[in-house]
Amino acid sequence: MAIANISAERFLDIRKAMPPIQISTNINLVSIEKQTDGSLEVPFVLTIAYNPSIAQISLKGNAHVAGDKSEVDKIVEDYESRKPPPAVIIQSISNVVFIESVLIARTLNIPPPIPLPQITEGNQPRAKPEGRDYTS
Repeated sequence: MAIANISAERFLDIRKAMPPIQISTNINLVSIEKQTDGSLEVPFVLTIAYNPSIAQISLKGNAHVAGDKSEVDKIVEDYESRKPPPAVIIQSISNVVFIESVLIARTLNIPPPIPLPQITEGNQPRAKPEGRDYTS
């Protein structure tokens, strides 16, 4: 996979406090193109929008998909029939571009586009169940 274009901009002054925001993400697979070597090229665009408009991030690139000839042919046939692409292709692209977008968000000092784990105060550790203890 190759990211060919990165566009990111912070609109909110760095000295101002960050307001409550909503983040929407959209990943679009532009097409699925069979290559002469039997692989697939899948151009994609990830767009991340913040509301209120404090920043924007956009990543464009191409994913290269290889596999068994029958699998590749089925993916192309399904695409031409307007069926959704296999989840593994979308997930693979998402994994890479979301990691990149988190790094970009850190550079711009804006909230990351994926939810981070929440740690709540006052939670007491749970008592270990009776019986076997594999941690000692």
